[in-house]
Order: sequence, then C-alpha cells, then structure tokens
Amino acid sequence: MKQVGVECRFGEDGIVKVKKILLDGRWQSVGQGRQWVDENGRHVLIMLPGDEVKELILQPSTLSWVLVQVGGGKRTAV
Repeated sequence: MKQVGVECRFGEDGIVKVKKILLDGRWQSVGQGRQWVDENGRHVLIMLPGDEVKELILQPSTLSWVLVQVGGGKRTAV
C-alpha cells in the first residue's frame, strides 16, 4: 500500500467526493466510482488518466489515505 495525498470534500451525509490525488509528486485529476465503509476504513474507487482503476482507502486509525491496485477481483498493494 502506498500513502497518497487526496484533495476531497466530505459531505454532511459522510459521502466523499475525490477531486485529485498526489501521486509520485504530481497532482492528478481522477474520476470517481462507488464507495463503501467496512472494518478497514472508507473505500473509494477512482479512475486515473489512461483508464487505470485504483482503490483509495481512508484508514480510520491514522486518517491517512492509501492507494491499492484493483484488478481481476483481487487487490494488491501498490
């Protein structure tokens, strides 16, 4: 898992709207898909330029965002 910077807004209903992420020293605009919450934190699917799908997880213990690879139904650390 890789920690990343995230520019987002939290709605009063708890829904997160991700605008862009800081990845490898560059801010990148992202598209956003579905989101959910489980024991690991808040998960948000995003699409990077080039149609690359990733998953952001806001970890509740540290309030930091991590980025994981999504693919083939199996998650792997980025």
